[in-house]
Amino acid sequence: MTVAGPTQTPSLRRIASLAAPALVVLAAEPMYVLVDTAVVGHLGRVPLGAVALGGAVLSVATILGNFLAYGTTARAARLYGAGQRAEAVAEGVQASWLAVAFGTGFIVAAQLFAGPVAAALAGSGAESAQVAAAAEQWLRVASLGAPGILLTLAGNGWMRGVQDASRPLRYVLGANLLSAALCPLLVYPAGLGLIGSAVANVVAQAVSAGLFLRALVAEKPSLRPERSILTGQLGMGRDLVLRTVSFQVCFLSAAAVAARFGAGPLGAHHIALQLWFFCALLLDAVAIAAQSLIGADLGAGRVDSAKSAAREIARIGAVCGLALAAAIGAAYAVLPRIFTDDPEVLKQAAIAWPWFVGMLPFAGVVFALDGVMIGAGDVRYLRNLMLVSALGVFLPAIWLAYALNLGIGGIWAGLALFVTARLAALAARLAGGRWAVPGAV
Repeated sequence: MTVAGPTQTPSLRRIASLAAPALVVLAAEPMYVLVDTAVVGHLGRVPLGAVALGGAVLSVATILGNFLAYGTTARAARLYGAGQRAEAVAEGVQASWLAVAFGTGFIVAAQLFAGPVAAALAGSGAESAQVAAAAEQWLRVASLGAPGILLTLAGNGWMRGVQDASRPLRYVLGANLLSAALCPLLVYPAGLGLIGSAVANVVAQAVSAGLFLRALVAEKPSLRPERSILTGQLGMGRDLVLRTVSFQVCFLSAAAVAARFGAGPLGAHHIALQLWFFCALLLDAVAIAAQSLIGADLGAGRVDSAKSAAREIARIGAVCGLALAAAIGAAYAVLPRIFTDDPEVLKQAAIAWPWFVGMLPFAGVVFALDGVMIGAGDVRYLRNLMLVSALGVFLPAIWLAYALNLGIGGIWAGLALFVTARLAALAARLAGGRWAVPGAV
């Protein structure tokens, strides 16, 4: 089968050419969140706990909406590999319609249920009530950025599918640099406090979404909703969403368990978890390269090339995970103190740190192989694997940690078991080769 797009035999240079820009894009958002955490953390542990809970709820929009990026990348890359660029761009149009619909729904849900959700996650007690009230206020404002979050994900999806890595880098990085500058100004000199960080979030998301929409319209595609494409995206999205729902339920539960151990463990858990998400998204840059390369190779019928790319990507993921583990481990004396000077929070962070650092090399391989399977469209397997490992391993482990009063160490031990279970299953799937099915969408 002849390929019209620029797919080639996989090489380190080719993978790096897609992964490096994706790395900057992926790092921009969590880097802003880390800045936000550092700014709010110096307001006190109640505002920090509020951002921990409110941010965990807002992340539902990003995590559930990831199918707009990952699913669209996989579908657009197969079409691009088959020489159908216009059809690949059309995937971006339909993904944008879905982004607007789901983003609007999230705003409505947040306005209706921010209070009860924050109270349920915060637990009981005087300090917990203060955290819940502050989290509710933050979430009501920050939720207004949900459509922008999802439109940005959709825009990244179709551009990565056609192997355009430079424009997403400029759009996302520029918007988040603007917001990172606004956050401390709104929180302190402007006197908005905690709400200032939420406003800065919304600004970044609106600017980024506007840039992606302008780029999509410039392609001059049909902007009408197309039922057949929407149905195909929703079918793939269903499995990706079920996969991410189980994942998100576990992390919301982890935040709830940490809250019940007290404001100190909750603040430490939030700091470690945000750094974990930051590292995960850095590692996901390799996975995004996998989605684009694997999708394009299989769309062009290059099964051997796809298998070769998958093995190379797994090796690169392991090396990147080791590098991050070394860096995070070496920076322990500095990193937690960037976010807080509370002695109890720092004490609890020291308990989570060895678990956090130790699992990073394994996570590097897991995220890389996730990208391979998404690029191949093997999302049903990923869905089933996530349901088993998250609901059967992670969730029982963290609630057992609560029942046995194991503290934050028990929560992070559960995360380590979760990563290990996924690694074993994904390695077996890679070796079996059933995921490498050629053809367009």
